[in-house]
Amino acid sequence: MLRIMWNGRSAMMAQQDKLDCISNNVANQNTEGYKREDVTFKDLMYEKLDRRGYPVNKGENKNLITGSGVKAGQWIRDNKQGVLINTGVNTDLAIDGEGYYRVKDANGEFKYIRSGSFNIDNSGNLVDKSGNKLEIEYSEEYVEDIPKFTQDNFIVREDGSVTIKENNSNGATTKEVGKIRIYNAVGQDAFISVGDNLYMPKDGVNPTVVNSNTKQGFVEGSNVDISKEMTDMIMSQRAFEFGSKAIKAGDDMWGIVNGLRGK
Repeated sequence: MLRIMWNGRSAMMAQQDKLDCISNNVANQNTEGYKREDVTFKDLMYEKLDRRGYPVNKGENKNLITGSGVKAGQWIRDNKQGVLINTGVNTDLAIDGEGYYRVKDANGEFKYIRSGSFNIDNSGNLVDKSGNKLEIEYSEEYVEDIPKFTQDNFIVREDGSVTIKENNSNGATTKEVGKIRIYNAVGQDAFISVGDNLYMPKDGVNPTVVNSNTKQGFVEGSNVDISKEMTDMIMSQRAFEFGSKAIKAGDDMWGIVNGLRGK
């Protein structure tokens, strides 16, 4: 009876984590570049039925085991590509493939972002919605004299190279000023979400440059499939309900035993 109550309680706690994860996915279905998460489950301790103090019928299989339920494990991020949405906005950049853009915050710390919905700040820099500067690897002649961007004076090619329009005595010309790199690391859990659609690599993880493409004038939608989330939610709710009933059954059995003892 104790085992029935423990199995039900552990199952309910695991399914509560699953429901929390589903809620987070649904809430971010319209968040640019969001990657859905899922919860893994782990078995708790197993024990053999054939042991002292545990009644086993004569001739019964001695290798039978009983489990203690399950618990929630890690939250795993699904890095599957989201749909690319054409916005026509020059400062919108989408990654076609794996990886993240690198940005620098006000403290000079590098962070990583999948959403490429950038803006131009007062200093002519490409920044995300939190004001973090997009990292651009400038060519040697522009390292000291960083060009200023406007809404329509630059082009980003698929390989990440950035060209800027310059007006001079010979008219308007375009020059390549640098390159936007895309970074990634091995493992689905290599990056940790730190809020505001930003990520940080885990301790010991060193992101490296990858050859994914950049699409100017596009943003990447989330990869949340709302129909799948609703299906998973119904299944989790049913499992949660089953655990609750298991606890109630165990409680009723204890009530019967206590009633017999009192007679």
